[in-house]
Formats: sequence, C-alpha cells, structure tokens
Amino acid sequence: MLFKVSMTVRLPHTMPREEADALKTREKALAQELQRSGKWRHLWRVAGRYANVSIFDVADNTELHDLLLSLPLFPYMEIEVEALCRHPSSIHDDDR
Repeated sequence: MLFKVSMTVRLPHTMPREEADALKTREKALAQELQRSGKWRHLWRVAGRYANVSIFDVADNTELHDLLLSLPLFPYMEIEVEALCRHPSSIHDDDR
C-alpha cells in the first residue's frame, strides 16, 4: 500500500545541540536504510521548513505505524498520513 506522509519536526529549543545532532544522525541512517529497502519510496524536503513529504510503500497501516514509531525523531514530529491509490487516468502501469 502507498501512503503519503507529511512530517514536521519540532525539536525543543532547550534540547542540547549534541543531543539534537545525535538524533538527526540516527534518523538519517534509518531513513536511508528504509529507502534502500524500498519501503520509503520518495523523500522531499519542504522548502523553508523543517519538514518533509514522503511516499511509503508498505504492506498495511500497521507496518506504516510501526515504521513511523521507530523513527528517532518521532517524539518531536507532527505527522499527517494519507492512503493513496492509482488514479484511473494515470498513464503509468506501475506505482512510480
């Protein structure tokens, strides 16, 4: 199943820089691992914000939920999820 996920990160201003940097490093490593596995299909930065729009390709809602919970920055994120399905006017035969 494909899902569009919008994530906005709001780290506390009081968080020590070293702690924030460590979280970001762990987040990047996991995000890249999930992209290589094909589960995190697309990742775009939202210009001017600490936010992204992503496309996930997972088996079901539960897998997406568990994946999002595993993100190191999850406790500091506002997340919006939308399920996607093929549009009948699409000229593509796959989900690219």
